[in-house]
Amino acid sequence: MRMLRSLACGNKHERLAYQQGALFVAGVDEVGRGALFGPVVAAAIILPPDTRIRGVRDSKQLEPEDRLRLEVVIRKRAVAVGIGHADVATIDAINIRRASHRAMLAAIAALRPAPDHLLIDAETLDIPCRQQAIVYGDSVSISIAAASIVAKVYRDAWMCRYHDEFPQYGLAAHKGYGTPEHLRALLDHGPSPLHRMSFEPVRRMVAARGEVMEMA
Repeated sequence: MRMLRSLACGNKHERLAYQQGALFVAGVDEVGRGALFGPVVAAAIILPPDTRIRGVRDSKQLEPEDRLRLEVVIRKRAVAVGIGHADVATIDAINIRRASHRAMLAAIAALRPAPDHLLIDAETLDIPCRQQAIVYGDSVSISIAAASIVAKVYRDAWMCRYHDEFPQYGLAAHKGYGTPEHLRALLDHGPSPLHRMSFEPVRRMVAARGEVMEMA
């Protein structure tokens, strides 16, 4: 994390794409890939050329209140914002990486105007559009960082709504990730229909719960 904080988040990659003739450059990122509960969510953002927004960086490096503030600014400044997601059934059926790609493709498809150049955080997509996979993209590209912030705010709000439906898991606090509190709740209550049964920590807690119940 210290290394990531040392990286400068700017518009170098965006400027280069525009210099090469692109008209609409979109940054693409996803959140929730490592969560145990709920969908994976992606965002695609087209910002005007030479956009600078103070404080924009990888959403994981920001405090929740800063993400909320920046998300409002990003949406106001953006040419276009697209959101996509893949649900738990899809994740369990085709694996999280492929489901993340589906979410990204859905986010890109929602953009109006359509992008002609994609900047993606360490991924390439099966789509006929010029694209660049950037390692640590959400730490060095303002468009990708903006996408990570919008996706994170969107998914966090979703998790807070799910908290009302499944309060026993504490989703509002951990947003579906595998914290000790979440794992304990899985052991105590078992999985919900929105837990990712293909993920090893969920399977492990289900097995452990069965063992405890057999001993009781």
